[in-house]
Amino acid sequence: MISNDAKIGVIGAGTMGTGIAQVAATQGHHVFLYDAYPQQLEKSKAGLESILARQVEKERMTQKEVDGILNRINFVDNITGFGECGFVIEAIVEDLDIKKDTFARLEGIVSKDCVLASNTSSLSVAAISSALKKPERFLGVHFFNPAPLMKLVEIIPGIATDKQVFESTKTFIKSWDKITVSGKDTPGFIVNRVARPFYGEALRIYEEGIADAATIDWAMKEIGGFRMGPFELMDLIGHDVNYEVTSTVFEAFYYDPRFKPSFAQKRMVEAGWLGRKSGRGFYNYNDDTKNPEPTKDKQLGQKIFNRILTMLINEACDAVFMNIASVEDVDLAMQNGVNYPKGLLQWADEIGLKNVLDRMTALQVEYREDRYRPNPLLKKMVADGKSFYEE
Repeated sequence: MISNDAKIGVIGAGTMGTGIAQVAATQGHHVFLYDAYPQQLEKSKAGLESILARQVEKERMTQKEVDGILNRINFVDNITGFGECGFVIEAIVEDLDIKKDTFARLEGIVSKDCVLASNTSSLSVAAISSALKKPERFLGVHFFNPAPLMKLVEIIPGIATDKQVFESTKTFIKSWDKITVSGKDTPGFIVNRVARPFYGEALRIYEEGIADAATIDWAMKEIGGFRMGPFELMDLIGHDVNYEVTSTVFEAFYYDPRFKPSFAQKRMVEAGWLGRKSGRGFYNYNDDTKNPEPTKDKQLGQKIFNRILTMLINEACDAVFMNIASVEDVDLAMQNGVNYPKGLLQWADEIGLKNVLDRMTALQVEYREDRYRPNPLLKKMVADGKSFYEE
């Protein structure tokens, strides 16, 4: 069990690691934030001080609260102090060998009761845990960026994770004022798996020439109620990152065409058009005048929105069908992890499952591609006259 006053170890002082350290310190924990590079620790400390100073300026925090948070974070260049920790989470580069090596070294320092976790978003929890002598105390604890603002945390047990460790960790992270969901150790877990069609189907529509990026974004925001369109969001995430996640999920699912990456996005990565961080993606961030206006055709917009939403719902159905997560956790994850306006399965009930199935079947008939196969759970529920949320 992780005690309420446990000291916390965070490995990696990048954006995510710094954010997790801030969350833990805000909740009153003493934190050891480690990074192998001293300059990264300095950058992390300066960035955190700047973020918290703005909170004081906006009167969201007092100076006393900020001082308390900063005093509880120890920026360290070695992990020897981690022997005092009851919970350690890693937030370093998404490289399996580096993560395994990190945990193998860490295991010789922490106490026998310390719970170990990875913030990985795409690697196998079981694969990372194979480096440990006690893999039963290891699991995935996936925060979303920025960690202090995003409420969702995916708790992912590996094949060897002890049930008590899983339950204790879930309760502990909830105590940090977070919304937790449980998912199976499969590629992309819940959010990164279910969200793939938001990007993938938008890119497919774009590649087919049905609409340009601006029009697709307009449709998803104006008609769908999404905060950002898929192309705006890909530009924000970075096409190198988004394409890599899609490619990883595609390969991990044995090249299932539902997750097939886009040539259009691949060419953008190759050209160095990575989005906001490079100044150019689907939109030009150096000169707004070069960005096209959307075609505000309601009929076209509805067609675009229906197609992308149908694919998202079908993927959400698959997550339930394959026992990745419960109906409630899938909806909680998508609303709180990527800010969808509604839970996808709640949305499906509102549209009518038969209407969703009819749209999915129409896509399958039109394209004759396995990418558009209706999920068996969706078909069965329609046949049985059921809905996800029974009245």
